[in-house]
Amino acid sequence: MASKRQINVGGVRIGGGAPVAVQSMTKTETADFDATMRQIRAIAEAGADLVRCAVPREQDVEALKRIVKESPIPVIADIHFNYTLALKAIDAGAHCIRINPGNIGGPDKVAKVVEKAKAAGVPMRIGVNSGSLPKHLHELERESPVEALVTAAVEFVELMERLDFHDFKVSIKSTSVPNTIASNRLLAERIDYPLHLGITEAGTKWSGSLKSAVGLGTLLADGIGDTIRISLSTFHAEEEVKVAWEILKALKLRQRGPVLIACPTCGRLQFDMDTVVAEIERRLEAYEDPIEVAVLGCAVNGIGEASHADFGITGAKNEGLIFSRGKPLRKVPQERLVDELFAEIDKYASAGRTVVDEHEAAEGAAWLKRIEEENAGELTPERLAKLEAEAQRAEADGSVRLPQVEKVRLDESVSPTAGRRFTRT
Repeated sequence: MASKRQINVGGVRIGGGAPVAVQSMTKTETADFDATMRQIRAIAEAGADLVRCAVPREQDVEALKRIVKESPIPVIADIHFNYTLALKAIDAGAHCIRINPGNIGGPDKVAKVVEKAKAAGVPMRIGVNSGSLPKHLHELERESPVEALVTAAVEFVELMERLDFHDFKVSIKSTSVPNTIASNRLLAERIDYPLHLGITEAGTKWSGSLKSAVGLGTLLADGIGDTIRISLSTFHAEEEVKVAWEILKALKLRQRGPVLIACPTCGRLQFDMDTVVAEIERRLEAYEDPIEVAVLGCAVNGIGEASHADFGITGAKNEGLIFSRGKPLRKVPQERLVDELFAEIDKYASAGRTVVDEHEAAEGAAWLKRIEEENAGELTPERLAKLEAEAQRAEADGSVRLPQVEKVRLDESVSPTAGRRFTRT
């Protein structure tokens, strides 16, 4: 499923087992050099490996010459309709050229772009979009949009191969998440060139991020995709990069900066967790190490649910606990939770390890035990599951059997099971 071939875009390797590359696209007029460079720097600072700039006019080509020289990351020239701009973008030093088979003007014009790209050692991207398929595929698109997308891509790949050009990647995008998933899965079976993923015109930061996470996350989890771009309706292109990184981090494909874990809150919450989480998320932006930080709303289920986290806090009324990898570090007043959490993180950064004060850790453990005892009668689903798991483990290894907890039994009038995916046994 993974792309076997690899290309090199300005030093960034794509495909062939290389890490999934993150890219975005500037939202400015490329001819506005200063505005475009400000956005490119913001994109690069957010973690993008590549940036794409639209080149629809001659003045954009002129600006591209300076942009390529000053950009901190490789620049891809985005070309539609006018193939001569692709030729000029190559001369301007673009690290890659993106063309659309649906509007570039036919095989003869593609051949001219390929000839110059080959001579300059510049790779290309074949970008197929559901909104701009070649005319001869319009009828097929009405019958089977997925097959039409894949056919357009494969036809263009075959053209490139006839031209003896293999230095390219391919993308097929749709506004439809299911169509994007299905078409890329099918394409991955038919070609071995690197694939660029995206949901085109995905929407706002909120809805577009969700659609992109579902579509791209599904494909990436299948091992499909070598570079990604999140397409959001926001002028702040760096937001696209942040979403891309969260998707890659969630799938453990790449690491960059901290990972924040936060419980969804419930009726046991006894402190202003919304504010605490927002503050922690903001302050974590200043850290580069890929540490995991957990924020739990109560001590009942407590640190057991985030025992893998490098650092975390769990709160109760007036007080809270700072912990590291499932072990208490110290209890602190609730209003000091965030500041003391970052004090511990900074100690770790300086010492290269978690710094433990045995006395404070013992106090924290005693505090946690007291909280748990105070809530011992609260048989939450999490507590029941934990007790049952402990009992099963003890029985399996022949050790002393733990006391069994009587299961809660509910009748149909209280909690009907009809229509659910589970039944009570």
